Amino acid sequence: MVALSLSRRRLFELAAGTAITALLPRRAARAAVGGPSSLITIWLEGGPSQLETFDPHPGPAGGPTPAISTAIPGLSIAAHYPALASVIDRLSVIRSLVSPEADHERAAYFVKTGHRLVAGLRHPALGALVAEAEPARSSLLPPHVAIGASQWPAWGGFLGERWDGLRLRTPGEPLPNLRSAVQDPARRARRETLLSSVEEGTLVSTGQAAQRRRALDLMGSPEAGAFELDAEPAADRARYGETPFGRGCLVARRLVERGARAVEVTLAGFDAHAHCPEIHAENAAILDPALAALIQDLEARDLLRSTVLLVLGEFGRTPALNALDGRDHWPHGFSALLGGAALRSGVVIGETDPLGVAKAPRDPITVPELTATVFTALGLDPSAVRVEPGGRPIPLSDGKPIERLLR
Repeated sequence: MVALSLSRRRLFELAAGTAITALLPRRAARAAVGGPSSLITIWLEGGPSQLETFDPHPGPAGGPTPAISTAIPGLSIAAHYPALASVIDRLSVIRSLVSPEADHERAAYFVKTGHRLVAGLRHPALGALVAEAEPARSSLLPPHVAIGASQWPAWGGFLGERWDGLRLRTPGEPLPNLRSAVQDPARRARRETLLSSVEEGTLVSTGQAAQRRRALDLMGSPEAGAFELDAEPAADRARYGETPFGRGCLVARRLVERGARAVEVTLAGFDAHAHCPEIHAENAAILDPALAALIQDLEARDLLRSTVLLVLGEFGRTPALNALDGRDHWPHGFSALLGGAALRSGVVIGETDPLGVAKAPRDPITVPELTATVFTALGLDPSAVRVEPGGRPIPLSDGKPIERLLR
């Protein structure tokens, strides 16, 4: 027998070589979703209170927010979400997420990547990994889009800037600079030829040139209309709500309908250290109609079978109201909604303590377990390894998928 000696570096290289195969959708998951799949993340920035959203405990311990019944038997959510309550059975509810991070930036990083922030390494956000794993159905559309005014819009990390979410701060309007100021096709073609000649003689990278080419192709394509809402009936726009967030959710639906792989829509303003019930009621008036309309449209257009919808923020809020009627940071039990693609619907996992005494929730779920479930539902192997530029092997997720949520 011949002994083989492999260096650590060589093992990493071999791992990288197998990563492409591992990233391909698993056969069973692909069959379940019916082909390439997409991820829509509704990012509730600031840390929404579980007690004012999906795990209310009205009373002396939980505060003044009332609860209402939902389409899932036995599940109550905050009364500010009547539209969502009627369609929440299309999703599942996790009310017992736990995280070690209580700082906004570190917690957002952890939830968006499934990995804790470490020096010298920037992990890709979930959407970047999903976008990179399979090409968009339309090569002209950006595969990864970040809608709304987030402090930490979804990023490509060590995959490179190409996989950053395309920033869209004013959803529903044409993309900035996407319409050429030069209308004459012949003149525009001469300009493009001249620009290509200049690039060949400079230090412009191949990646930059390719991005410019894609932007120019999108300029003259009907696909650019995916970002605009003029063609949407007024009644449909009204269902989502005439707010930036509502328009963002409608654009997200239009993008995945045309084959975009990952879209993140941000609703900020949940960092309620004072007047928490009032602030959450105001945000619910924006979130409730938009999220309910998005769920209904994804289902009606047969997109929910191929789209994972994930709704969450970076952590929850303390069980007790403080002296300012606010709630402080609480990563020891918070909520998320999850559904679509190869996921079960109507499942409820965990609960925070109704008395606000116990720190740990019932049936705790870790963030890596959640991200592993998302990858699995999209047909990706969460244990697949990517090798970052420094040579370190990084799995998509360090967690195991939540089997009771998988079909």
